[in-house]
Amino acid sequence: MPPARPRTTPRNPYTRLFAIPGATAFTLGNLIARLPMGMFSVSAVIMISGARGSYALAGAVTATGLAATAVVAPWTARLVDRHGQARVAVPATAIAALGSLSLLLCVRYGAPDWTLFASYAATATTPNTGGMSRARWAYLLKGDAPAVHTANSFEQAADELCFMLGPVLAAFLCGALFPQAGTLIGVVLLLTGVLVFAAQRATEPPPQGRTHSSEGARSPLRARGMPALLVGFLATGAVFGSLEVVTIAYADERGHKAAAGVILALQAAGSCAAGLVYGAVKPRGPLVRRHLLCGAAMAALMTLPLLAVTLTGSLTALSGALLVAGMATAPTMVTGMTLVQHRTPEGRLNEGMTLAVTGLLGGIACGAAGGGWAVERLAPAAGYWVPVAAACLALLLSSAQACATSTPRRRTAPPPASSEA
Repeated sequence: MPPARPRTTPRNPYTRLFAIPGATAFTLGNLIARLPMGMFSVSAVIMISGARGSYALAGAVTATGLAATAVVAPWTARLVDRHGQARVAVPATAIAALGSLSLLLCVRYGAPDWTLFASYAATATTPNTGGMSRARWAYLLKGDAPAVHTANSFEQAADELCFMLGPVLAAFLCGALFPQAGTLIGVVLLLTGVLVFAAQRATEPPPQGRTHSSEGARSPLRARGMPALLVGFLATGAVFGSLEVVTIAYADERGHKAAAGVILALQAAGSCAAGLVYGAVKPRGPLVRRHLLCGAAMAALMTLPLLAVTLTGSLTALSGALLVAGMATAPTMVTGMTLVQHRTPEGRLNEGMTLAVTGLLGGIACGAAGGGWAVERLAPAAGYWVPVAAACLALLLSSAQACATSTPRRRTAPPPASSEA
């Protein structure tokens, strides 16, 4: 049984969340564990490129890790659902930590290039800490849709905050201390956070074991509306990946490459703030319609950076445009993750949310590649068409899955009753 909720209902919905016994403790551990997610790839690029003198090698190593994560993460999440968060997350994190430490040592002592790929691929066992946290909220707040909405909004804001601070922290540590510092401290934070998170057993959803019912045994990929929803996450990830690459290239063209980090941080800050505000507002209307409206807002606001660079060419105007454009991404992600929770078969929640995150990461990789191609073949300013196109694709997919789920399934009529005695 989940811990008892407080009888009084505070005005602030976030205060209500953290009044639940154990919620603050598992959230703190999860935030510590989540921060390194934005540190590892940047740290690896700085460490490998500095030691081997090749950004191509560094990029290939991190891409290999991403591909391995896409394969391993859903399998790890399935084990979490089946055997429990603490029982699986702690050893999975230990394996990932050993992979990061192996990468550090291989770079430090000049091991062959193939060892870098093998080491970084081992980090794919890192559990989806954000998904596990959302699963805890879904368990603690079962049947309370407004509170689940607030919890998902908080988790999305936390994602934005960690991915905003992680790269900055990694770059600072690698520059101020030594090239391996970002990876080393990231490992310490990851292990510490997961251990603190896993120790909060009172708020952990019970393990489902091997589910033999037709509903629980069904893969989330086969749930109605899920395939289009997951492809929508892929398109949304392409928005993020292309924005990052194109903004860096545009700032570099203007002679202010160092400012790119600050500009991108503003986009994440806008998304973080919007996520918290969105979570404090009571949701209205059907969830599918809210997701569609949020997707439309994201597609519309993604035109602002394109207009800023086309009409003004000013980095200041671009910064403001990205700040505003970022305000639509968190609500889109919040409603999308809530839809994933609703459509995932019972007992497979971690797996369903991990599939969504995997789609998002794959989209980031595709968006980065598409943005890089546009920058090289066209111009940095023209590259802002890529996030616009990706946002429009996400909107079309949202429309398609909304239509698919709103159309009732045709049922086979029962045979007529026999008149024979």
